[in-house]
Amino acid sequence: MSGSEEKLAQSLAAIAGEANTSGDPSATGEYAIHGVTPKAMVRPANAEEIAEILRMCAAEKLGVVARGAGTKIGMGGAAARYDVALVTTRLEKVHGYDPGDLTLSVEAGARMADVGKLLGEHRQFLPLSVPYQKRATIGGTVASGVDSPLRQGYGSARDFLLGAEFVTGDGTRAKSGGRVVKNVAGYDLHKLFIGSLGTLGILTRLNFKTFPVAEASGGFLALFREESGAIDFVRRIAQSPVAPATLEILSPAMAGVLGGQARLDGTELAPVESWLPRSGWAAMAGFGGSEKVLRRFEAELGRMANESGAAGTIALDEGQRAQAEERLREAIPLLLEASPAATIVRASVLPSRIGEIFAAGRRSGEKHGIPAAILARGVGVVYVAFLPGTSDGTIFEGLAAAASEVVQAAEAAQGFGWIPWCPDGLKNLATIWGSGRPDAALMRRVKQAFDSGGILSPGRFFGGI
Repeated sequence: MSGSEEKLAQSLAAIAGEANTSGDPSATGEYAIHGVTPKAMVRPANAEEIAEILRMCAAEKLGVVARGAGTKIGMGGAAARYDVALVTTRLEKVHGYDPGDLTLSVEAGARMADVGKLLGEHRQFLPLSVPYQKRATIGGTVASGVDSPLRQGYGSARDFLLGAEFVTGDGTRAKSGGRVVKNVAGYDLHKLFIGSLGTLGILTRLNFKTFPVAEASGGFLALFREESGAIDFVRRIAQSPVAPATLEILSPAMAGVLGGQARLDGTELAPVESWLPRSGWAAMAGFGGSEKVLRRFEAELGRMANESGAAGTIALDEGQRAQAEERLREAIPLLLEASPAATIVRASVLPSRIGEIFAAGRRSGEKHGIPAAILARGVGVVYVAFLPGTSDGTIFEGLAAAASEVVQAAEAAQGFGWIPWCPDGLKNLATIWGSGRPDAALMRRVKQAFDSGGILSPGRFFGGI
């Protein structure tokens, strides 16, 4: 440890305590991002300590990257400066939960699994069914903006995040929104933090609207020989009164990854071939309600599947639905596990244009000789995963080209595409954020307002923000 690193660690220890600070490479190496190790790490206990740490870092012009469990820290670009890893896992208190009012206020370092257990005791939940559910923190989930299969029925975090408290780049504590639905007024500044990758401020507390668990749940699987049939089925559902909680389209390769034997967070997942064939395209809907409502869903979905030319249909029982939910929720880690150089493109387009992304993903995979697996949500979010069998650097050029072509296809479809997950060696070859955005200047102004010194995750967001 150099003299400057030791001095930095001592300054941080004066704020958070020696037990929660280190400048030793053997400890800081755990917090490396894209091969870059910070000079020091610190685990503050509360918002006051975070504010004091950021004031010190702003004065010294030190780059700070906030993280929770680190499950999604690989998303985004490489930090231009990475001096301090600020770990939020000690901020784990529940400050208020009113089951009768369907509201929850919790610190950013609380684990999603612990929050889910608390809400489950009152038959409620948060529709943040996100990857790495057992380890992910609630602050990291919001800051990463990672997608959820439940977006179909409940929207994204911006639809039920009522307010937040945070610390800006100059160490100022601030808050936006409120703790209940009725008193949320003014500018929803807290929603700017969703998907910001920690570049605007460090979240310390979040307030949510919660939802009741359905009386019972079920699922429906429609199988198609061609992708066009699955797309038509989803279109018919969108135009009908039927409103499923989840709605996904899986390519045969994606069904193979999600339905096969896999390992997730140290747990072996058994294959599910009995109800998830890999011979064609699959459209899967999940829904909840009374038994009468479930039977109506099955009847209506069966009728629409037949009209779309389904080769077969399967009604999923509650246990199979739970299996499907877990596999869909954990699609990202399962894909990353399936290939040593998995590269995943996320495209957001109008639902009517998802077929263009399907075609681009299939075409790019064939052109560059790289297997591609595709997952689409009914709302128009499409994941195209390129899964080469090797991580040899010689594959990177083809991977970068294939992923970039899908991003370009999303832009041509008047949507937005980027590459959230890819090997570190690919980040300099592919433009992970696409060719540009019309709101880039506004985004930079927002960054300047929240972090004028540019110390928070510098370079990790679009345009080097």
